[in-house]
Amino acid sequence: MMELALTVNGRAVREVVEPRLLLTDFLRYRLGLTGTHVGCEHGVCGACTVRVDGVAVRGCCLLAVQADGCAVETVESLAGTMRLSPLQESFKRHHALQCGFCTPGILIAAHDLLSRGTPTRAEIVDMLSGHLCRCTGYAPIVDAIEDARDAVSRVPEGGR
Repeated sequence: MMELALTVNGRAVREVVEPRLLLTDFLRYRLGLTGTHVGCEHGVCGACTVRVDGVAVRGCCLLAVQADGCAVETVESLAGTMRLSPLQESFKRHHALQCGFCTPGILIAAHDLLSRGTPTRAEIVDMLSGHLCRCTGYAPIVDAIEDARDAVSRVPEGGR
């Protein structure tokens, strides 16, 4: 057993875990953050995407103990207590989700991409190439991310 201390969605967490526990399993089963989905368990589908120290990573390819001392963000971090984030609102407006299984990972990856600048449509499509969605055909997802990108760029300086 190993002691683990990290920050998850802004909250300090200290747990004792088995060294082989995956970050996804830690988040889902120890912390109850079930927005992080597990699909392929090989880092291919993107459903398990979370941010660790501000970088999007595949949670199924990371041991919980590897996140010791880090700040982890899950899809639950995007919304306020009673409101969807602008990115989530855009997904809703554009019907960019259907079954919803891939959505949390895509939202985190899109949030990560948008936090780094103003991506082009081609860059959004490239980011999505690492995420499997069997329902939407991706077009509404790309449109939603572009809409969220454009909404952020319209916010006056100091109003973010």
